[in-house]
Amino acid sequence: MTEIDAKIDALVPAWLHLPDIAEMLDIEVTRVRQLVRDGQLIAVRRGENRALQVPAAFIDGDKVVKGLPGLLTVLRDDGYNDGEMLEWLFTPDPTLPGTPAQALSENRGTEVKRRAQALAV
Repeated sequence: MTEIDAKIDALVPAWLHLPDIAEMLDIEVTRVRQLVRDGQLIAVRRGENRALQVPAAFIDGDKVVKGLPGLLTVLRDDGYNDGEMLEWLFTPDPTLPGTPAQALSENRGTEVKRRAQALAV
């Protein structure tokens, strides 16, 4: 859980509060917080009341986007912090095309993970 700067905040098109995610996933808010602590989601403090929020692109209906937890692990292992991961995930990549977050939601996670692994080289 981290504070977010304006540049990264502007890259992410939509955000969800933790209680909204809990409702979508049909789990308790404490379980959503556990997903954040376990590194399966990234939550940042933003807005007037500095409430924890997660990019809406990380939730696909009633589940976490397929491949996201593994991708976040790869990026963390490469030394990325939460802000850097969000910036990478939501910055357009013309070779994908789109952003890595879009590619994940379109079930193109293998290609996104391959690119993330190449960052460490």
